[in-house]
Amino acid sequence: MSGRLAIVNGNLLLPQGPVQGLALVVEGGRILGLAVPGSLGADVEQFDAGGRMVLPGLIDIHTHGALSHTFDEGTTEAFQTITSLHARCGVTALVATTAASPIPDLLHCLEFAGQWMGEAHNGAQVLGVHLEGPYMNVGQKGALDPNNLRLPDDGTADQLLEHHRIIRILTLAPELPGALPLIQRAARLGIVVAAGHSMAHDTHVLAAIQAGLRHTVHIWSAQSSTVREGPWRKPGLLEATLTRDELSAEMIADNRHLPQTLMQLAYRCKGPDRLCAVSDATCGTGLPEGAHFRMGAMEFDVHDGVGMMLDRTAFAGSTTLLNRMIPILTGVAGIPLAEAVRMVTLTPARIVGLADRKGSLEAGKDADIAIFDPDWSAWRTMIGGRWVC
Repeated sequence: MSGRLAIVNGNLLLPQGPVQGLALVVEGGRILGLAVPGSLGADVEQFDAGGRMVLPGLIDIHTHGALSHTFDEGTTEAFQTITSLHARCGVTALVATTAASPIPDLLHCLEFAGQWMGEAHNGAQVLGVHLEGPYMNVGQKGALDPNNLRLPDDGTADQLLEHHRIIRILTLAPELPGALPLIQRAARLGIVVAAGHSMAHDTHVLAAIQAGLRHTVHIWSAQSSTVREGPWRKPGLLEATLTRDELSAEMIADNRHLPQTLMQLAYRCKGPDRLCAVSDATCGTGLPEGAHFRMGAMEFDVHDGVGMMLDRTAFAGSTTLLNRMIPILTGVAGIPLAEAVRMVTLTPARIVGLADRKGSLEAGKDADIAIFDPDWSAWRTMIGGRWVC
């Protein structure tokens, strides 16, 4: 696309709510603002949205893979396959998330991601890498490969942090030896430090907040909760997540990981400005029911619409992308549409420090736009002012 373009006849969803009867004008990869359609000059190309919902592009800050590929592979085929599927679903930006892989594999992924981010592609924009591990507590490993879990003080963090400009999020268990110094180092480098796959007491979490912890991953999933030590109740990572204003949080809103009551509780405690929805999609995403898939040495299958360990002891990520989570947030959790959309656009942008550029249909921001049919299928997706699908 060259020149100025106006998206007309759309139901625009602005931060304050839906607006009809106005055109959304973009030029040079940026949003210029709103205009009355009748005021558009003859030199402005008009694109008819056909009455569909026009949203800021969705942003997924925790997604591992799709269609039998993971970001851990660090290959053109993997990155292209995953980002293209996201774009077809209205996701315009994502943080490529790794699992607990061997250090050489993580280093390769970081190096490849850095190259990828410097090139032009048609899929969802990669904003950086989310290292979900390897510094996790084996007691909350979930579907992570326990053979690849490590301690923060084993010296390997130095190698990973050499790529700090590519690392957007680092998730670790804050109770592990060496976690607090690593949190401090990563935070100073501008990395969003998150807690997850953790057996922490809230005292560990409070110390980590002082060190720079600002986020927690997939609320309720692989998070420690209250235990009793004698007569004393010791809150865990879950309770700290729900109550501490310093912490933003993620929710896998696939209607599998969490039932209605827990989704509602998370929303009421955190609100739409500190709680975002994430897919936590694994390479089973896009595969049929019963299909088997692998992440490293671990094998899983798609069962009942979600990734599962074969022994059914834990979920293995989601198979639902963000566009299909919006009707779950509204219809199951009862969250107003404008706030549900904020949880998959502006809130994740704010969490990773990009709210000045992304996450809402406001003048000056990147022209990342998704147009949806009533069933929440993405009809058209624009990234940086270019239609990519």
